[in-house]
Amino acid sequence: MKRSKTKIAVIIPAYNEESGIAEVVRAAKTSDLVDEVIVVSDGSDDNTVKNAKEAGASKVFALRKNIGKGLAMIYGVEHTKADIILFLDADVYGLTASHIKRLVQPVLRGDEVMNVGIRDRGRIISALGSYLPLIGGERALERYIIERIPKKYLRGFKIETAFNYYCRSRNLPYGCVFLKDVNIKKKMEKVGFFLGLWQYIKMTFEIINAMIAVRLARMRKIF
Repeated sequence: MKRSKTKIAVIIPAYNEESGIAEVVRAAKTSDLVDEVIVVSDGSDDNTVKNAKEAGASKVFALRKNIGKGLAMIYGVEHTKADIILFLDADVYGLTASHIKRLVQPVLRGDEVMNVGIRDRGRIISALGSYLPLIGGERALERYIIERIPKKYLRGFKIETAFNYYCRSRNLPYGCVFLKDVNIKKKMEKVGFFLGLWQYIKMTFEIINAMIAVRLARMRKIF
């Protein structure tokens, strides 16, 4: 049961995701736990904004410049007063109200401060998911977690690593949940093999850099 006065916002950062954004918005709107659905178009030059509005998003922000996934997510947070934030990637598919409930409920009950979705990538990889770094874009968390992390550590693809390490370094309860039949469109499918490969490499280096940066910052007592 939803706690009184607890507001939940879905925030979807999107860069040129015209083909999938409507499906994600509609999936978020099917959940009776969600109070508002916010789309932040991160400098898109396609129909992302138009399709998000037509799908019924509560708020759609069209940023003129591409500021990166992390800062686009924070932009959305800054435009809601919700107590719990549920981030969803704009290229995810197969998402249902049931998945959203499983993501949100542990945080809503107060059992965890953050809950991360593990996408369905086949039996073996999915089984290993909970033992690997939780970098999935589908995650629910308490607003204060976001607000207490210096913004420099929330840029680009560093943001998920910063969330994880903040919780772990402070012994805050967080967990993960398997999302059966939920997956994302591969970068190669959207932008071609070579550009997609480059984007994966760039993302990997950002994540590794973030893992190092937050630990060094913690040692210096600035994280």
